Formats: sequence, C-alpha cells, structure tokens
Amino acid sequence: MVVGAFPIAKLLYLGVRQLSKPVANRIKAGARRSDFFKNYICLPPAQIYHWIEMRTKMRIMGFRGSTIKPLNEDLAAELGAELVGEAIIFLIGGGCMVLEYSRQAANARRKEEEQNETIISLQTQLAELTLTTETLDAQLREINRKLVSFPLPTKK
Repeated sequence: MVVGAFPIAKLLYLGVRQLSKPVANRIKAGARRSDFFKNYICLPPAQIYHWIEMRTKMRIMGFRGSTIKPLNEDLAAELGAELVGEAIIFLIGGGCMVLEYSRQAANARRKEEEQNETIISLQTQLAELTLTTETLDAQLREINRKLVSFPLPTKK
C-alpha cells in the first residue's frame, strides 16, 4: 500500500525541486549582497565541503599530509549559496515525502478501522441470526412435540 505513495512523492519532489530553484537563486543573490549571510551562513559550509572534498581526492591519489588551501571568498560564497540552496530543496522534498507517507499511513489506518468495524458488525449480525435460528428451532421442536402428543382421530 505504501509503495504506491513513492511515485507520487517522486513527482512531487521533482516539482518542488523545480519550484525551489528560484529560492536557491535568491540565496545566491543574498550571499552576494549581505556580508552577514555570506560570512556566517554560506562560507563555513563551503569551506568545510571544499576541505572534505580535497582531502578525499588527495587520499585517493595517494598524497598524505598535504595542506589544503581554502577557497577564495567569491568561490566559497557561490559554493556555500549552492549548498544552502540544495539543502533547502532537499529539506522541502523530504518534508513532502514525509507528509505523503503520513497521509498514506493515515489512509491505510482509516481503511483498517473501517474493515474492523465491518467485521464487528457482521459478527454481531451473525450472533443475532444464530440466536434467532436457535429460537425458531426451539419453537419448531415445541410444535413437533405437541403434534406428536396430540391424539390422532381413529376411524371407526
């Protein structure tokens, strides 16, 4: 049941991603204009990302212990804005997926409750019909007993 939710969620994620690109572009523009935004929000993740990426590449190529120069401020601001924009897009898409999953789970739970109510109703009806059948059976036995005990007229 939940598997059906994921194609919708993927489509929704793609739509959100396309709609979120202007948000990422605004973040980039904000990083260019605002020193606070650039210095405290965009530059630290960009420098960390650059350091991890270069460190990994150096280890893959076999260079150990070499120092990694930080990115210049403009490149770091651009990369940081890109990272923050992608993180926002990812969070919005992930939130959409979580909402879709919870909606599907609620629908499944509601259907299960309806089925349980139907089963309980059917069980109640079955118990009533069983009681009615037993009552009719008892009445039929009583009528048969009276019929057997009733004297038949004899021909003379």
